[in-house]
Amino acid sequence: QVQLVESGGGLVQAGGSLRLSCAASGRTFSGYNMGWFRQAPGKEREFVAVTRWSGGLPAYADSVKGRFTISRDNAKNTVYLQMNSLKPEDTAVYYCAAGPFPFGTIVRDSGRYEYWGQGTQVTVSS
Repeated sequence: QVQLVESGGGLVQAGGSLRLSCAASGRTFSGYNMGWFRQAPGKEREFVAVTRWSGGLPAYADSVKGRFTISRDNAKNTVYLQMNSLKPEDTAVYYCAAGPFPFGTIVRDSGRYEYWGQGTQVTVSS
């Protein structure tokens, strides 16, 4: 029922940019956190960025602050991750996730998110 469909990954040179999209459907996401996480082979998922569907200040991992921007277009039910100044260490599968945190909490723990997209590969070459 709930579906998160990611797109926008690809191969880019270091210093380049990509914009990831996550099209969300199946329910109203008001009260939800919409987050981006990433995972490299053999590693656990790590937090990248999160925003509240209803608004508020986003939160970012220290490793991406100043380079990545999370945003959303509620009319299109889509969450974006604009990634600038990409580095080889950004190479990973990127996942969007949604979790029902109805009282305004920002959640960084991937284990607390209920819904996940399929992931999109981002590869940054040096």
